[in-house]
Amino acid sequence: MSKEHVDMSVPVIEMRNIVKKFGDFVANDGINLTVHKGEIHAILGENGAGKSTLMNQLYGLLKPTSGDILVNGKKIVMNNPRDAINAGIGMVHQHFMLVQPFTVTENIVLGSEPMKGLTVDMKKARQNVKELSERYGLAIDPDAKIEDISVGMQQRVEILKALYRGADILILDEPTSSLTPQEIVELIQIMHNLTGDGKSIILITHKLKEIKESADFCTIIRMGKYIDTVDVDQVDENDLASMMVGRKVTFQVDKPPIKRGPVVLDVKNLHGVDYRGVEILKGLNLQVHAGEIVGIAGIDGNGQTELVEILTGLRKGTAGEATVNGVSIYNKSPAFGFAHGVSSIPADRQKHGLVLDFSIEDNLILQNYEKDPFARSKILQRDAILKHATQSISDYDIRPGNSEKRPAGTLSGGNQQKVIIAREVQNDKDLLIAVNPTRGLDVGAIEYVHQYIVQQRNKGKAVLLVSFELDEIMSLSDVIDVIFDGKIVSSIPGGQADENELGLLMAGGKPA
Repeated sequence: MSKEHVDMSVPVIEMRNIVKKFGDFVANDGINLTVHKGEIHAILGENGAGKSTLMNQLYGLLKPTSGDILVNGKKIVMNNPRDAINAGIGMVHQHFMLVQPFTVTENIVLGSEPMKGLTVDMKKARQNVKELSERYGLAIDPDAKIEDISVGMQQRVEILKALYRGADILILDEPTSSLTPQEIVELIQIMHNLTGDGKSIILITHKLKEIKESADFCTIIRMGKYIDTVDVDQVDENDLASMMVGRKVTFQVDKPPIKRGPVVLDVKNLHGVDYRGVEILKGLNLQVHAGEIVGIAGIDGNGQTELVEILTGLRKGTAGEATVNGVSIYNKSPAFGFAHGVSSIPADRQKHGLVLDFSIEDNLILQNYEKDPFARSKILQRDAILKHATQSISDYDIRPGNSEKRPAGTLSGGNQQKVIIAREVQNDKDLLIAVNPTRGLDVGAIEYVHQYIVQQRNKGKAVLLVSFELDEIMSLSDVIDVIFDGKIVSSIPGGQADENELGLLMAGGKPA
C-alpha cells in the first residue's frame, strides 16, 4: 500500500451530512465522506450499517433525504445512474449485472457500442476492450461467454464495463466475497494499477486484512452513523474491528476437546459431472462423525460445488454412495435429505437459500411451515410465526429495519445470510453442511456464526464446512480434508494444519 500517488488537493468526491430515510427508518444519519484522486478509500461497517445505501446514493440509485454530493468540487444531483456515469463514477455491484449468454466484449460495450454505419463494429469493440484490459492488467478473453468464465473473471468484466464508460471513480461493493485467495491478490494488484493511473476507488468491504493490504484511508460507519476516518497505516485490524462494532472482537474460536461419536455422513467412491458434463468428482471418499467439524479446503473448481449439490439433492451423482446415519441420500430429493437429517447453508444465498419476495418471518420457516406451531389443520398460525421470527431476529442479530414482514430480498447481503443461518441451525438436524457460511459478514457477525457452528458440534451434530477462507477452515475444523481434482488427497487434524502445507496440497503438490 502506498500513498505516493494520492492527490490531496480538491477531493474527487465529497458527501456532506448525508441523511437517508425509508419511512421512519434512518439508514444514513449525517454521514460525511471525502475521497481524493489516486486513493483507495475503504468504507467499513457491520451488516446493515448503511454502507451500500450510502454508495447507492452516490451512484444515483437512491436520492438523499438531505445532504450534498460534490464531484471534483461541484455540487451534483444524482437522479439516476446515468448522471453518475456522466460524472465519471462507475459501480461494480456485489451481485454482477452481466448477460450470461453474451461474450465478454458484448457485455462491456452493451449500450455504448461503436457503430459502422447502421451496424455495430464488433471488430473495433473487441480491439477497444483488448487495449483497455491490457492497460490496467485486467487479462480477459474478449470472446469468452460470461457463463463459461470464473467469478473472478466476471468481476474483471464489470470493472472494464465501468472503465469503458469513462469512469475515473470506481465503487467496488464487497468485491472479494466470492473470490479465491489468488484472485483476491490479483484484484488488489489491479486496484493499485488503477489508482497508479489516477483513478480513485471506494471499497466497500468487511475484510479487515484486505483493508490493511489495499486501502489508504478508511471511513467507519456504525448503525447508520459516521464514526471516524482513519489513515490505514496508523491502525491495526483490532482497532478497525472495535470501531466497526463498538466493542472488542475475539478472533480466536474457543472449542472444548472433541467428543467424536459414530459416523453420520459416509461418502464412498463418489463420482459426478459439472454443468458441462465433464467429470469433476473422481471417486471421492469422506466421513464426518457426530461431534466433529470436518473442513474441506481446496481451490474453487475442484469438486466442492458438485459434492455439496449431490449431498443436498440439487444434482445427481454418476456413481458412488452417500449415507446419513446409514440411510442412503444418494440421488434423493432435497426434501428426502432434510427429512433424514440434513440441513444446509448454501453457497448462493439468493438462488438456493431464500425466497427473496417472501418476508423474513416466512423465510425462517420455509421447511417447517406445515408443522406445529406454525400451522394447524394446514392453516398458518401467524402469531406463532411472528413470535418465532422476533425471537430469531434477536438471537441471531438480524437487522430487519423496522419489520419482520420486510421481504428478504431488501435486506443487506449479510443479514440475508443471518436469516439462513438462523433457520438452518434451528432446524437442529444431525448433519449441517455449511458452505462459505460467513461470506459477506462483518467480523462481529463472523464471531457469532462461528460460535453457532461450534455449538452444533458441541451438541453432538456432524458439521461439514466448505469454505474458501483458509483462516476459517483452520480455526474451526477438527479435521481438514484437502480436495484436489475431485478427490480428497489428504486428511489433517485441525490443530496440526500449516497454511503453507495446505496451500501446497490444494495446488496438487506433495507435502515436505
